[in-house]
Amino acid sequence: MKKLFKFIGIIILLFVVVAVAAASYVKLALPNVGDAPELTVEKTPARIERGKYLANHVNVCMDCHSTRDWSLFAGPVVSGDMGGGGELFNQEMGFPGNFISRNITPYGIGSWTDGELFRAITTGVSKNGNALFPVMPYHAYGKMDQEDIYSIIAYVRTLKPVKKDIPASQADFPVSILLNTMPSKATPGKRPSEDDVIATGKYLVTAASCVECHSKREKGDIVPGSEFGGGQEFKLPSGTITSRNISPDVKTGIGSWSEEAFVKRFKIYKDSNYVAHKVGPKDMNTIMPWAMYSGMEEKDLKAVYAYLRTLEPKVNEVPKFIPNR
Repeated sequence: MKKLFKFIGIIILLFVVVAVAAASYVKLALPNVGDAPELTVEKTPARIERGKYLANHVNVCMDCHSTRDWSLFAGPVVSGDMGGGGELFNQEMGFPGNFISRNITPYGIGSWTDGELFRAITTGVSKNGNALFPVMPYHAYGKMDQEDIYSIIAYVRTLKPVKKDIPASQADFPVSILLNTMPSKATPGKRPSEDDVIATGKYLVTAASCVECHSKREKGDIVPGSEFGGGQEFKLPSGTITSRNISPDVKTGIGSWSEEAFVKRFKIYKDSNYVAHKVGPKDMNTIMPWAMYSGMEEKDLKAVYAYLRTLEPKVNEVPKFIPNR
């Protein structure tokens, strides 16, 4: 019997040693995406303009990296805070920790090199080598054309400095350790010709990370097979909203929508007569940054629609809004 206990003790000890070694490797040796590239992005007018379009209307970087006024529908960005950061993604919203968007104006990232910005955007590793939580969908950005990433960097460099210091994000255990396994090396793609409408739509949908919200999630991961079928819940002060099914299913998705109806759904927020209405404590709101996406060019919205129509239809009826009781 003593030999049995001794054997069990040895097994437990070995398990502990292996677990500690694995945790140490993950914590100390990862993330391993390589050094930030030696890179200087020339801030040409064309790049700045392209970057402004992407950062505000496609990738919508400014949506998370600014303060949004949640007293108004769809939380438009507060005037004068573009790029200042400070938006909180916490446990109440379903995140494993407190993640705070950083200040990406020159006040916040003025000491970062262009290469360090490129690495952060496309691989999820910060200036100091720390892993970033993928609330910023860097896995998607890492598939974009490098020139488009250069354009975003060029534009961000032109932002007006917002003097706001942002506290560090804090991940809960064990995500605080597992976080280091999340970054990965970029696999850059090429921006398609605008003549290839379907490919352009796919590129834009990837850049906009539509799948990140419009899918079901369990323990932070997208449920395989639920992509674009909606179903992800977002808890707001007034209740719970659920991401819409944007697959081409006729009954529960957007299969019955015409191209005109799809484009109009975005463009109504661009109408000069549109003013975001006040949202009361019991009223429905949405995290969808309609004001930003409304600035997407009509041809790009049409390309997005064309690509979404090629996806597998997902039968998934989702509730629009469930108010708190």
